[in-house]
Amino acid sequence: MKSRIVYVALCIFGVFSAVVSAYPTPAGVQQVDEWTFKVNYTQPQQITFRMGDTNQTQRFWYVILTVTNEGPVDEVSFYPVCELITDTFQTIPAGKNVHRSVFEAVKLKHQGSFPFLESLDFKDRRILQGQDNTRDFAIIWPDFDLKAKEVSLFIAGLSNETAVVEHPEAKDEQGTPQKIFLRKSLQLKFSVAGDEKLRANAVMKEIERKWVMR
Repeated sequence: MKSRIVYVALCIFGVFSAVVSAYPTPAGVQQVDEWTFKVNYTQPQQITFRMGDTNQTQRFWYVILTVTNEGPVDEVSFYPVCELITDTFQTIPAGKNVHRSVFEAVKLKHQGSFPFLESLDFKDRRILQGQDNTRDFAIIWPDFDLKAKEVSLFIAGLSNETAVVEHPEAKDEQGTPQKIFLRKSLQLKFSVAGDEKLRANAVMKEIERKWVMR
């Protein structure tokens, strides 16, 4: 019985690895009108916060993303889309069920290193060219499945490179394969270490960073 459980667990992990690794890779050389931000980021960290009048403590994870427009365009628009996917098949969009006060707590915690930290609901979408116009953003997720041992963060909007591929199965009324629109996205893969019963001690360790078309 134990060997069967181990076998099933390995199969599930294998499927997860295949899913998050099967994305096409971006072009090796960008076109003249394409751009990709220079990106830096912190390792994922935890923060706990007491929510409203309930006095209940909730746990969140976040990374601080730093973007710089070093491309050929003087001004580009930034519309990030961020998701966390676990090896237990849980998908969590950034900001889901995250109150503004959680961001304020993160900002206060890092006010020395990131004094101009912004949340993902920022108003000015323009990223101007040059190092002096570098901007920092907090990407926050509520705590995920305690049984997860590996997660991937996908961040789109960091490049305007796109691709169109044919769906392997879906077709239109004429029998023509449907088109799928892909965007160049940054994939950050982390292992999750720590006993699920001692969540406060859990840490993430980076396994892989790569650009994918997703």
